[in-house]
Amino acid sequence: MIRVTGYEDLRGRIDSTRPHTARIWNYWLGGKDNYPVDREAGDQIRAIHPGIGAYALADRLFLGRAVHHLVAEAGVRQFLDVGTGLPSADNTHEVAQRTAPEARVVYVDNDPLVLTHARALLASTPEGRTDYLDADLRDVDTILERAAGTLDLSRPVALMLLGVVIFVEDHEESYGIVRRLMDALPAGSHLVLSHTITSPAMPEVDAAVAFWNEHGTPRLTQRTPEQVERYFDGLELLAPGVVSCSRWRPGAPDGEEPEEPEEVAMFCGVARKAPS
Repeated sequence: MIRVTGYEDLRGRIDSTRPHTARIWNYWLGGKDNYPVDREAGDQIRAIHPGIGAYALADRLFLGRAVHHLVAEAGVRQFLDVGTGLPSADNTHEVAQRTAPEARVVYVDNDPLVLTHARALLASTPEGRTDYLDADLRDVDTILERAAGTLDLSRPVALMLLGVVIFVEDHEESYGIVRRLMDALPAGSHLVLSHTITSPAMPEVDAAVAFWNEHGTPRLTQRTPEQVERYFDGLELLAPGVVSCSRWRPGAPDGEEPEEPEEVAMFCGVARKAPS
């Protein structure tokens, strides 16, 4: 079953005259849900930093590995995916329901194009359930209230925040949003988060983000790896900790040691909420 909550007059809210992050991400991943203005901006950013397309892929692969771990190893059956972006291959519900068909997933986004495609493209197993909410990350109370229509918030939930808190410029506000969401979830819940970083070793990333903030929407805020770690304060951080998305439990053929993948400027982590 799939439902879309808040689906009304979405087409009228789509601005195809200015590049948008979700659509550029879709373009870098090889998708078709974008406009010429997005492709042009994406190519310009890639000219500044040729490796940036690898960040989108690394973030997507991290999502799949993290969700599979939570379902197969941690027994999680509920996911709250905020800032999900445009549907692509191996969305959260597809990865989760491949192992646990009864898994329930609530997606949250305020991009009208994302919501339009959610209705057309997303589906669920008969045993599970998928819902899509039109809401902003800052609207914590609304998200929790509406998500409770699909998820049992008295049981563990995996909160997915991939590449979304970068849109909250104020540091303390962004930390507060994550804390409020996790505070509402019971012990055994998990936080899965990824974030674009700034590092002296990667000056081309700063240049690409500066270009984006001048020409695109919404604006992005970079944070250092240490600042990203703060999102996991008070939680049990799973190994290998906060690392490049490409280096979070990379796979390898059976019996072989995985090679250290090249580091990308998209860092991530997974952490568990322990009993108080």
